Amino acid sequence: MSDPHAPIDHQGDDRGVVVVHGFTSSPQSVRPLAEALVARGFTVHTPVLPGHATTVEDLDVTPRTAWQAAVEASAERLAARCRKVAVIGQSLGGLLAMELAARRPDLVAAVASLAAPLWLDGLAGKAARWTAPGGAFGGHLHRLPKLGGADVFDAEAKRADASYQWIPTRALAELTAFMPEVEAALTSLRAPLLLLHGVNDHTAPVGSAARIQALAPHAALRLLERSYHLLAVDVERELVAAVVGDFLTTHLA
Repeated sequence: MSDPHAPIDHQGDDRGVVVVHGFTSSPQSVRPLAEALVARGFTVHTPVLPGHATTVEDLDVTPRTAWQAAVEASAERLAARCRKVAVIGQSLGGLLAMELAARRPDLVAAVASLAAPLWLDGLAGKAARWTAPGGAFGGHLHRLPKLGGADVFDAEAKRADASYQWIPTRALAELTAFMPEVEAALTSLRAPLLLLHGVNDHTAPVGSAARIQALAPHAALRLLERSYHLLAVDVERELVAAVVGDFLTTHLA
């Protein structure tokens, strides 16, 4: 059986696309989208973010700057052999894609964000606050169980999910600290931005998408009626791949 965490590194034409997975996950969670882009002729790379696809302990000691550096290095790698580069990201990957595009307009020609959160609601938001430095349990709880498993409607995708089943609290604090940094950068994002978000997402509040659209100058939003959080593998994955592929065909032309 092939390694579900293995990255895709496909040489296609002169249009490069970096496809970035989400928090606690791996390239497995964006593989259908990456493979659909390969089929359309793009050069595609799916990096493994530092601290991911190894152990929860590794992720717990990984700063957000390491995630940023990994995505930037992947985009630079494709830029060396492609005429234009886009960065696509799921959840945390979407945050990383938008932050890089805002900071490096010379590098990123187009961006697509799948279900990126600017804040966390409900129990997830409370857990992030309680376990953050200075919170009620800060420094005492080192990991939290991922209750309910992957946030995906498709039953087979839920069974196949290969992400960590625990959330390391220091890494969660890095994620939540990164969110306002991305929000502050959005007004500087000049590249065309495609936003996809499921109306039934239980992880990233759907209001985040509207907030991103309001701040980014060239953002288009499409809401998905059936999918939960992991859009690239959920029940509307073929629609997601088609919409993202058409967007890239237009903006990397």
